[in-house]
Amino acid sequence: MRILVTCISLLVAFSAMAQNEVSGTVTDKKGQAILGANVYLEGTYDGASTDVDGKFNFNSAEEGEQVLIVTFLSYLDFRLTADISKMKNLNIILKEDVNTLDAVVLSAGMFEAGEESRVTALKPLDIVTTASALGDFVGALQTLPGTSTNAEDGRLFVRGGSAEETQIFIDGIRVFAPFTPTANNIPTRGRFSPFLFKGISFSTGGYSAEFGQALSGVLQLNTIDEPDQEKTDISLMTVGAGVGNTQKWKKSSFSINTSYINLAPYLEAIPDRNEWINPFQSATGEMVYRYKVNDSDLLKLYGAYSYTNLDLIQDDINFEDGFRFSNENTNLYFNGSYKSFLGQKWILSTGFSFSYDNTDFQIAEDIVENNDNSAHVKLKLRKRFGNRVELNFGGEYFITDFEETFIGQQFGQFDYGFQNNISAGFAELDIFFSKKLAAKAGARLDHYELLNETVFSPRASLAYKSGEFTQFALAYGDFYQNPIPNYLKFDSNLRPENAQHYIANFQFVKPKQIFRVEAYHKTYDNLVKFDDDFPGFTTSYNNNGDGYATGVDVFWRDNANIRNLEYWISYSYLDTERNFRNFPTTARPNFATAHNFSVVTKYWIEDWNSQVGLSYTFASGRNYTDPNQPGFLNRQTKSFHNLSFNWAYLIDQQKILYFSAGNVLNTKNIFGYNYANQPDVNGVFQRQAIRPNDDQFFFVGFFWTISDDNKSNQLNNL
Repeated sequence: MRILVTCISLLVAFSAMAQNEVSGTVTDKKGQAILGANVYLEGTYDGASTDVDGKFNFNSAEEGEQVLIVTFLSYLDFRLTADISKMKNLNIILKEDVNTLDAVVLSAGMFEAGEESRVTALKPLDIVTTASALGDFVGALQTLPGTSTNAEDGRLFVRGGSAEETQIFIDGIRVFAPFTPTANNIPTRGRFSPFLFKGISFSTGGYSAEFGQALSGVLQLNTIDEPDQEKTDISLMTVGAGVGNTQKWKKSSFSINTSYINLAPYLEAIPDRNEWINPFQSATGEMVYRYKVNDSDLLKLYGAYSYTNLDLIQDDINFEDGFRFSNENTNLYFNGSYKSFLGQKWILSTGFSFSYDNTDFQIAEDIVENNDNSAHVKLKLRKRFGNRVELNFGGEYFITDFEETFIGQQFGQFDYGFQNNISAGFAELDIFFSKKLAAKAGARLDHYELLNETVFSPRASLAYKSGEFTQFALAYGDFYQNPIPNYLKFDSNLRPENAQHYIANFQFVKPKQIFRVEAYHKTYDNLVKFDDDFPGFTTSYNNNGDGYATGVDVFWRDNANIRNLEYWISYSYLDTERNFRNFPTTARPNFATAHNFSVVTKYWIEDWNSQVGLSYTFASGRNYTDPNQPGFLNRQTKSFHNLSFNWAYLIDQQKILYFSAGNVLNTKNIFGYNYANQPDVNGVFQRQAIRPNDDQFFFVGFFWTISDDNKSNQLNNL
């Protein structure tokens, strides 16, 4: 027995002698101790946690070279490879992980809409449940600050820019004809269904060097990578019908959405101010095919077809029998994208798009037919260097072939058009100095083959996180854009138009709350001017136009304080003047309003099983020219007001009855005035108010979803 005790004692003694001590202190870069850091030897159970002074100490029987690992939330992992005998009294400094949720975000000029966004101003549900939007994602974005209300148009007018200055991209690839053509005072709509997209990024200025051909804004639509289940959506509406279906397999999925709209029954029940020969009708279809090549690589193919036509006579003070306008449009758009993780933190993104757009117009007695064939090819590489530096660079090529035929009653037939190809390269570097400070610097180089000109566009931004929920940001950018086809088809000697953006941003972000205020200044140069009432064959064109836009945008969203209520408030102040187009002097354009204000509310009523929403929009008056008074753009309309309402009632979990009404107060809004070409016997030019074709719009729909989980519904599509 004594021998056994002696042997055990010797073994314990030898074991204790074989133990190696591992010790040290863990701090941050400021020397402050980190409490609770996890310290251990890789591949073993040997380790400890740091105490209040950041110290740790443990013993291990391991020998030779070992790997010591230190981890702590919001800091980068620390690894030390050394002989274990030398792992004593270590002084370990952890570096901040700049990719954590509480890190600074480069977001000047940018609004995000998507559940995965770090700073979300709108959610996917909001894009299509805003009462005034009527199911159009562009309509929802018009409630954000930085946009000017042009209710008769329907497109995005950003910070004093015309609608042509904002471009739309799907999965990073250009969309050349994103809106359906329409008639005067009938707002257009986006061609694309919201339910195929997982998120939206709307930039009102200072955007990435990756995007060109946009002077004022960029709207990025990102399609869903992988649907969560198979389902069918059926829509029956007062204006038409639609059906959508999603199929899902092991490595791929396919979604399709189709709709047919015909306003004839609606106009029969609720006539507007027009004399309709052929009421508006459209047939559209969209599809997305996704194929997961492996765990990281993804191929997506997107296609959209749209056919629209209308024929009407509108009351016009200068046409005794009214002004006839007809429009028949066929649009085909195809988009393909591929993303691949190449290893060593390299990511390849490439894609292309093709657009065929054919439109036949009848304008009074004249016939116009145009064909616009366009394509975009793009390749981008991204590389992360450590945790603090990311490099993006790539190239792209735009192709445009525009042809138009004019058949006039007085001037006969003319054929004209242009071909313009643009090649571009871009590079951008993101540097995260810490979780509180980050910078972005980049540039584009664009070469315009038709105009024979190359332009260089530097861009930069800086963001500083000043507190747990607050940050400041600055941004600068130089932007160029091709003159619009209405000018290039008559004169190919024009130069690219130019704008410079200066932005200062402050934002406060908490869960379910966001407050943003952003000040900006834009300067315009090389804007196109012409010397006729309208662009034409005999018109003289030049690039002598210029202008500026200065303003402040404010946004507040809250769905944290009042149960079941979500709301946001937007306000924009805009001071802008331009000397462009056929302006005889510098003035504020009639599409730019000095004050814009929106309030959007959404409330879920549990007892009624319903979501109700209200949207109110205000815009100050718009300039117009009164020929009875001296000066140009010398008068201003009254302010614009619109209160809209919607109600979604869940009949059961997968069936919804939906109702919406626009301008429920029946406000008599006026967009401007149309004056007679000649004065009357008293020398006075008579006028006609330019008003909406219909002061109010009512919509009723029934929406039914059939899905695998028997729970999903189309509330997020309404």
